[in-house]
Amino acid sequence: PVDAKEELLEECESIWKQMEECQSKLMLLGTDTLLQSDAKLSLLMLQWKALTVDYRQWQARNPEIISTNPDVLLELGKEELQKVKNDLEMVLSTVRSKNKKLEEDLKREQQWCEEQEQMLDTLNKTEEEMKTQVEQLSTKRGFDELKNKIMKLKTYKKELLSALGEFLDEHFPLPEKGENTKNK
Repeated sequence: PVDAKEELLEECESIWKQMEECQSKLMLLGTDTLLQSDAKLSLLMLQWKALTVDYRQWQARNPEIISTNPDVLLELGKEELQKVKNDLEMVLSTVRSKNKKLEEDLKREQQWCEEQEQMLDTLNKTEEEMKTQVEQLSTKRGFDELKNKIMKLKTYKKELLSALGEFLDEHFPLPEKGENTKNK
């Protein structure tokens, strides 16, 4: 396994050197000075061309076997499976934490909703109570107004009767005893 790792590392280093050479060639090709807006457009066009070339190369490429040594392949497989396992564990952990956060958010939202519903019920009850109080007050107010009118009419009647009595006493006095009752 140690020899297989060293062989694999050497192959990877040679491939990496080839990639660095290609990258430096690409960098030398795109060093023209441009205006800022033209530079962005040019950069995007170069990226698009590079991605298109990469796409075509991947489409035309047949998978290469890195090594024919079974020990190298076994080690590579183990490493790749370990990476995939680690990645999946990270994804699982992330999903669990998001689910936990979503559950907490849901509980808070449900509690808030319940509080709002209780508040709405309380406000509706208060509104009904106020309506009945207003109706009672308006009925009581009407009754009080009628009572006041009756009291005013009774007072006015007393005033009229006393004014009439004074008028009669002044203009039509009662006959006194001993006077001729025939004339009276």
